[in-house]
Amino acid sequence: MKTISELQPSALWRIFSDICQVPRPSKREGKIIAFLQKFGQEHNLETLTDKTGNVLIRKPATAGYESHPAIVLQAHMDMVCEKNNDTIHNFDTDPIQPYIDGEWVRARGTTLGADNGIGMAAALAVLVSDEVKHGPLECLFTVDEETGLTGAFALESGFMHGAMLI
Repeated sequence: MKTISELQPSALWRIFSDICQVPRPSKREGKIIAFLQKFGQEHNLETLTDKTGNVLIRKPATAGYESHPAIVLQAHMDMVCEKNNDTIHNFDTDPIQPYIDGEWVRARGTTLGADNGIGMAAALAVLVSDEVKHGPLECLFTVDEETGLTGAFALESGFMHGAMLI
């Protein structure tokens, strides 16, 4: 049986599979913050964390694209934590168990966390790609979107440099 880390595009699904292993309930995003910080450091990318817990990872422009405007790719870290009544799962400690069901990716007995885990995976996949040509790139990962937009509302002026936010 194929696992999600074998889906295409491979970098996206491999990273999403890794994200599924990291508990990330709203207001308790410490483990995913550490994951993102480590990811940035392992790829030698400037990685900043503000006092609220938002993480910003920067990648310089591809050669020849330095004069292009900086773009910010944004995703939130937390997920809706719901489980079936017959499922034993601790969202503070247990990984999500994704599986392929026909053409769908689902989770065993819990929410999948694809909102916005797949957004984080997409941004991180762009950061590690040598094939995507881009101007200066910033990836912003905000905390606590699901229960109050805490991270978005707490963003401080100057934390990002990008001209456009996607």
